[in-house]
Amino acid sequence: MARTPLGQRLPDFPWDSLADAKATASAHPDGIVNLSVGTPVDEVAPSIQLALAESASLSGYPQTVGTPELREAIVSWLARRYSIDTLTADAVLPVIGTKEAIAWLPTLLGANGQVVIPEVAYPTYEVGALLAGASVLRSDSLMRIGPGRPDLIFINSPSNPTGKVLGLDHLRKVVEFARSRDVIIASDECYLGLGWNDDNPPLSILDPRVTDGDNTNLIAIHSLSKSSNLASYRVGFLAGDQALISELLEVRKHAGLMVPGPIQGAMTAALQDDDQEQLQRLRYARRRAVLLPALLRAGFQVDESEAGLYLWATRGEDCRATVDWLAERGILVAPGDFYGPRGRQHIRMALTGSDERIDAAAARLAQS
Repeated sequence: MARTPLGQRLPDFPWDSLADAKATASAHPDGIVNLSVGTPVDEVAPSIQLALAESASLSGYPQTVGTPELREAIVSWLARRYSIDTLTADAVLPVIGTKEAIAWLPTLLGANGQVVIPEVAYPTYEVGALLAGASVLRSDSLMRIGPGRPDLIFINSPSNPTGKVLGLDHLRKVVEFARSRDVIIASDECYLGLGWNDDNPPLSILDPRVTDGDNTNLIAIHSLSKSSNLASYRVGFLAGDQALISELLEVRKHAGLMVPGPIQGAMTAALQDDDQEQLQRLRYARRRAVLLPALLRAGFQVDESEAGLYLWATRGEDCRATVDWLAERGILVAPGDFYGPRGRQHIRMALTGSDERIDAAAARLAQS
């Protein structure tokens, strides 16, 4: 029997389709403003760099489970920052960046039946399901799932790309659904600390107001890429149901999926330094305050975008036409169709430009 390459299960890599738009934007006399990817541009805090250097002499294999200091830092961070006081050190697990964790989560959990993802969704949810050989259902409504039992449901609040925040009532309904059908919920919370609407602050799926203290079948996914500028370090963690975390730990041990030792030291320092996280949040708030009115004045409608690292905007046309319009002004953004059919009239504009590049984008929009 002929071998079917694994890559044939997967869609084309979305960002490859931006080559022409990137070339157009790069030709702008003042250079490109690349707001298409949420990659940090600010420095890593000195406290984190120092911790990395101090751990650089470690020569032995790191533990997949993480050092005791790292696990305690994760538990303390969740309790201190988000009032999640129901976790112990055996209910958290460091991972090699959350994209890796999300991509392989369905496979590691044996979720090869049906995986439910949001209608407008981070592409790796679908990729992870396809890697596992599962079918994909795009749905924001539990009612649309029908009477069956999915293997896994991904939720994302605050959303990438839309910035939508799921409220307390919605999250409680998700938890009730998980309990009634014995379904695993994976909640991507990588932007939890970037809420911009004080009337609707983002909540974790593990918040005791959501769970009543019972984390059964719940996994929260966290990243330090945006909050601490550690995208290049590849650090994140999973937290939640201790039984599921133990299951994932055993499989990841066999597969050699371990965070490098020096990186664990840096991650521990980042989780213990709230000041550097707050400083980064203020940087993004400033950039959002520049870009949001600039888009509105240029005739865009900005939808949702109440949290997270992006502005979800539309001119009421096909997203690729908007990408080209912005590229002519030297601004590169992500088309909404990257994230599912419902995104085809929107673009995603990231806040991850330097202050100078964000100001340049605003000035170009003002000239439109």
